[in-house]
Amino acid sequence: MMGGLNAADGSVADIVRVDARGARVVGHLPAALHDAAAATAAGRTLFIGGGNAGAGTSQVLRVTAGGSAQPYARLPAGASDVEAAAIGSHIYVVGGYTGTAPLRSIIDIGPGGRVKVVAEMPRPLRYAAVAAVGGRILVAGGTSGVTARREILSVDPAGGRVRTIGRLPAATTHAAGAVLNGRFYVIGGRGDGLSSQRAGLLAIDPATGRATRAGHLPAALSDLSAASFQRRIVVVGGRDAGGGVHDEVLTLRARG
Repeated sequence: MMGGLNAADGSVADIVRVDARGARVVGHLPAALHDAAAATAAGRTLFIGGGNAGAGTSQVLRVTAGGSAQPYARLPAGASDVEAAAIGSHIYVVGGYTGTAPLRSIIDIGPGGRVKVVAEMPRPLRYAAVAAVGGRILVAGGTSGVTARREILSVDPAGGRVRTIGRLPAATTHAAGAVLNGRFYVIGGRGDGLSSQRAGLLAIDPATGRATRAGHLPAALSDLSAASFQRRIVVVGGRDAGGGVHDEVLTLRARG
């Protein structure tokens, strides 16, 4: 876990390792940042963008398991509110916000730090749920302008094609995304209201875009993070309807 906001709504620089022994700080980012993205591809973990009291940063950091963070690449523009997913040796950065303008780009960060725009979404998008499955990037919900969205997008980064394959049951933003057993899960999130958090889990079929209800979190949370790990999804943190920031680490398993 890297960066984020603490209970006082302040950005943090901590790099935290979570394992069977618990959670502990193992290093620090060069600056405190929140609303960044992170992903791992071909043995490299990248911390991408992020913001703090103003415009987003364009810096992409490579972070080691020991907690060291070093410059690796730069985005075309500074961006916070981004999400990322990995396919093979490439990490794709989805949407975001420069501090003045929302973004609709899909950016490829390739081996050696090569950066290029490979596709554009139908509209600018922030705070979407994102994950990769079957060689495609799936993007669900998010905020366009000031409005939460329902669309589920499938992105072919190799061909640069973006298409709408389905819709969420309700407009959702600030949710987490992860993949388990070939399904794309949209976890928690909220609507347009700051106190409209949700506890639901949605499982999306990447072939049809069909979304089905798949369970609930112990509490309604937005602004949480999730990652697939050893046949489960690990969910970290989040904000509840009262504005409280949570420190729990949860594991989700598919039923059956």
